[in-house]
Amino acid sequence: MTDGLTIAAAAERLGLTPDTLRYYEKDGLLLRPVARAASGHRRYGPHDLRWIELVTRLRSTGMAIRDVRRYADLVREGVGTEVARLELLREHRRKVLAQLAEVQEHLGAIDHKIGIYADAIEGREGAA
Repeated sequence: MTDGLTIAAAAERLGLTPDTLRYYEKDGLLLRPVARAASGHRRYGPHDLRWIELVTRLRSTGMAIRDVRRYADLVREGVGTEVARLELLREHRRKVLAQLAEVQEHLGAIDHKIGIYADAIEGREGAA
């Protein structure tokens, strides 16, 4: 295969490092082996890039490597695993929503402090 992106080009496109792509491959997080050029260099196709984007999103939202690997295993197994895939994603969604709610609470506290300081500064400037 000569088509597809090199590991450096794929990493740049995805905002990852080549080491991260190698790790994803080595750790069983990809759906299939990455195609190779005649030279033996990796070539990432559109399907690979879409999958890696999903893996990156799952990781960025806190999904554990073991759960990403489980999800990849289920996808590789194909038809008949949809219920398990759906439940895994629903559980992750519940966790992400809980984290989001917590972050929103923290943001509220930060906004409150900003308001206190802004009011104090405006009060001093108005008195001058």
